[in-house]
Amino acid sequence: EIPLCDWSSDVCSSDLAIVWNRGFIWSATVRINGLPVKGFDRLIDGDGAMRWKLLGLVPVMTASGPDIARSAAGRMAAELCWLPSILCSDHVSWTSSEASHANARLTVQGEAAELDLAVDGMGRVESVKMRRWGDPDGSGFRYADFGAVVEGEGTFDGYTMPTRLRAGWYFGTPRFETEGEFFRCTVDESEFR
Repeated sequence: EIPLCDWSSDVCSSDLAIVWNRGFIWSATVRINGLPVKGFDRLIDGDGAMRWKLLGLVPVMTASGPDIARSAAGRMAAELCWLPSILCSDHVSWTSSEASHANARLTVQGEAAELDLAVDGMGRVESVKMRRWGDPDGSGFRYADFGAVVEGEGTFDGYTMPTRLRAGWYFGTPRFETEGEFFRCTVDESEFR
């Protein structure tokens, strides 16, 4: 299944496509000081890459290689909240230490992942937390806490999923609020094929 999510805000419009056995592509146009920066993050068949250009011409971010692919696999694991059919499949094993938390274990493109989902009394996801490979502060790649606060949900094609969230590094610590959060989104549409 492929969920296609359209996000928009004052500074960004984007699309995300996820295919469980292949990877994902997130393409966006972000405005920085009013100027458009266009590009994508992707993980396709184990190959991770990021390419971003100011005005669609001047490269401002180009990255690829094993560390980028490994980090992108972690990102895809976290973004499976937008592909809930996979979370209900044989690819995922579930445990729970308490009623308000569910733990999902799975492997995405060779990278083991464990998601800690905090849920409310109605079963709505409140947050997703994991250890993700990355370099959040420029001091070298390593596992670091990563996660998202879910602030809204919606139902598309019969699947209920987060529609408004804040995500970033150092999740679950004060650093998340002061320096770790780097992404906020509202999902306007999602289509499953």
